[in-house]
Amino acid sequence: MTTTLITGANRGIGLELVRQYAADGWQVFAAARNPANAAELQQLAQEFTGRVQVLIMDVTNTQSIKAAAAQVGDTPIDHLINCAGVMGGSKQQLDNMDYDAWAQVLNINTMGPLRVTAAFVENLAHSERKLAVAITSGMGSIADNTSGSYLAYRTSKAALNMVMRCLAVDLAPHEITCIVINPGWVKTRMGGPAAKMTPAESVRAMRQVFEKTRAEQSGKFFNHDGREYPW
Repeated sequence: MTTTLITGANRGIGLELVRQYAADGWQVFAAARNPANAAELQQLAQEFTGRVQVLIMDVTNTQSIKAAAAQVGDTPIDHLINCAGVMGGSKQQLDNMDYDAWAQVLNINTMGPLRVTAAFVENLAHSERKLAVAITSGMGSIADNTSGSYLAYRTSKAALNMVMRCLAVDLAPHEITCIVINPGWVKTRMGGPAAKMTPAESVRAMRQVFEKTRAEQSGKFFNHDGREYPW
């Protein structure tokens, strides 16, 4: 059975990834910091009994990640999708910056995916697909930044892009493909009601990109529609 592990699985894009992969017959490890409070995720676990396994995982806590990895054991992971992320608060400008909150955004958005990927390298390496994905943002593109502000979020995603670019090199001996992808502006709690895409639309588009991605494209930054995104 093809297997995926998804972080941030309790809401938004992460929850929709769980829904679609489970519906298509994949074995899904759905990781969330507080899954007991994630009613929709628990409903999916009941709907797809035996196909969706919920894991407690705080991506800022190495011991939490190791405990989740122990539950997964030596199960091969075809797609590892680092989706957990936060926008940060409103104080993200030069003259109004919450530095403590910035550090927390970096901890979750940038360091979290590295911790998770490090814990599941062997699972990826022993799978058929060997794909590690990090959900980034167009706001993490340096070339595409013409509006400024949102310093915490932008820098966390730009740094995440570099993390995954480095992992593309470092994990090449394991034949693991590493990419980042912009999901688009999505109607989630983070994206808001004015966003142009539903989670279902975004996830369907991204999954097509995942299926088409090959080893020689490791280290690339993709848009949800498959186009390469400017760094």
